[in-house]
Amino acid sequence: MVRMFLSPVGPLNRLLGMNTNWMTMPSAFRTIYIASGIWQGAGWASIMYTAALSNASKELEEAAIVDGANLLQQIWYVELPAIKDIIVIQFILQAGNIMSIGFEKAYALQTDMNLPASEILSTYVYRIGLLNGDYGYSTAVGLFNSVINVILLIFVNWVVKKLNDGEGL
Repeated sequence: MVRMFLSPVGPLNRLLGMNTNWMTMPSAFRTIYIASGIWQGAGWASIMYTAALSNASKELEEAAIVDGANLLQQIWYVELPAIKDIIVIQFILQAGNIMSIGFEKAYALQTDMNLPASEILSTYVYRIGLLNGDYGYSTAVGLFNSVINVILLIFVNWVVKKLNDGEGL
């Protein structure tokens, strides 16, 4: 889908009046990767947060309106506490995956021309381990990545417990 959208005859080039192959530009890889990640996560996040917002107390919303709360006060005092637990859980889970950027999407977007910008830890482990046959080194790099993820997860959970009155994941 991303390749079709960014192809030389795709809608982005038609809109800009250009004929550029964005997938071969190393300088464009990070922007493409980040924008597609935001687009990918927006749907799932909207489902989760909408479901959490449906759990907000209607009586509390009505009481805030009767008391004269403006829209920002309603969001801050009624809706934000309703989704606080989802925010905390999502933050902890995402912090645990900081080092695991995502092999599948990076590998799918990778070309020989954008390889200097698109090489991430997981594609590096794949290339060294499976393509070059250095299984020991790639296993050590993968283990190091997992250890760093666990340390980050424990640290973020500790920070959340300190900021959230002893409640973490």
